[in-house]
Amino acid sequence: MPRLSPTARVDLHTHSTHSDGTQTPGDLVREAAATGLDVLGLTDHDAVSGWEEADRAGREHGVVVVPGVEISCSWQGRSVHLLAYLPDPGDEALSAELARTRESRTGRLRRMVRRLESAGYPVTWEEVLAQAGDVRSLGRPHIADVLVRQGSFPDRDAAFADVLHSRSSFHVAHYAPSPTAAIELVRAAGGAPVLAHPFAAARGHTLPETLLEELAAAGLAGIEVEHRDHTPQDRDRAARLARQLDLLPTGSSDYHGSGKPNRLGEHTTSVEVLRALLEQTAGQLLGASP
Repeated sequence: MPRLSPTARVDLHTHSTHSDGTQTPGDLVREAAATGLDVLGLTDHDAVSGWEEADRAGREHGVVVVPGVEISCSWQGRSVHLLAYLPDPGDEALSAELARTRESRTGRLRRMVRRLESAGYPVTWEEVLAQAGDVRSLGRPHIADVLVRQGSFPDRDAAFADVLHSRSSFHVAHYAPSPTAAIELVRAAGGAPVLAHPFAAARGHTLPETLLEELAAAGLAGIEVEHRDHTPQDRDRAARLARQLDLLPTGSSDYHGSGKPNRLGEHTTSVEVLRALLEQTAGQLLGASP
């Protein structure tokens, strides 16, 4: 377990340029250090490729890095996001599932771009690829960035509220495992699964309590309680369910750099909860020695 001060600041949910963040893993860790964070979770969408760079930056800047991944899941047509902490990145079953999801995400983005192009929006597939750069996991934010640059929308949130919303006529679904299957894969890979922002209504991610009960029975370790997209009532509800279902309550920024208004460390996880979470894993922390 990490030897951390009880007052250490822990942000367990962030994204880099290896998915839809705007900073490299190294720059992300450097900003975390400048912000006064002691522990940073790197949880890119369906990708673990940023861990090595985050490890080097963490050692240099004195930040403990919790390696993770945010797994795209689907349940009855609803998007479910599962944070997996310290899974074995070499686990064949988990790696294959993440690769399958990334490939499907790329294919659906091509189709969405074609639909937007046909409707007269100033976006092409070549522009999306150029905007994304050397990203491992493409996503809708990369289309949003092109639309923002071209002046169609003021920011990512506006694009997502309109043409990139999951109920938009431009939306195309992609392959994603069920959250139960993903939990089983994470546990088999030695990781701890935590449900991300389960009541984020603005994202279309509000999930029924019965699903949380099923996921807890399947091996879920925790639930993200403190999150920008949760109202005070949502947080109370999530905290109550955490107590009832014996789940660990986490908090985080879900930071994406300049792509979203979320700020590093705006919500955090207690050191006590971090320790309890790590006790359920078989992996190793990265970055600075705790």
